[in-house]
Amino acid sequence: MVTQTDRLALCAAADVTEDEPVRREAGSNVYAIFKVSGEYFVIDDRCSHGPGSLSEGYVEGCEIECPFHQGRFDIRTGCAVSAPCTEPVRTWPVRIIDGMVTVDPCEERLCEN
Repeated sequence: MVTQTDRLALCAAADVTEDEPVRREAGSNVYAIFKVSGEYFVIDDRCSHGPGSLSEGYVEGCEIECPFHQGRFDIRTGCAVSAPCTEPVRTWPVRIIDGMVTVDPCEERLCEN
C-alpha cells in the first residue's frame, strides 16, 4: 500500500493550466505535468524518439507534440500516436493531496499498444 509519505509532490495543482504544462526534476526523473479537461496527468518529459522536452511541446486536446520533431504522444497513456515516435513514454498515476500534484515514482507505467 502506498502511503502519503511515499508520494513525491511535484507542484501545486494551481500551477498547471490547460495550456501550460509544468516541468519538474526529481531524482533521476524529469516529469511533465499536464491538465486536460480538469484532470491531471504526469508523463516522462523526455521524448522517446529524440532529445525533445515534452513540457515545451504544443498541447492539442489529449496530445502533446514534441517540439524537436513534431511526433505526438497521448498525454493520458504515454502512447506514441504520430511518427516519427513509435515508443511510448512513461506515465505515473496522479493523486492531488493538499493541493499538490503527487506521484509515486515506483508506479511508473508504459502504454500497452
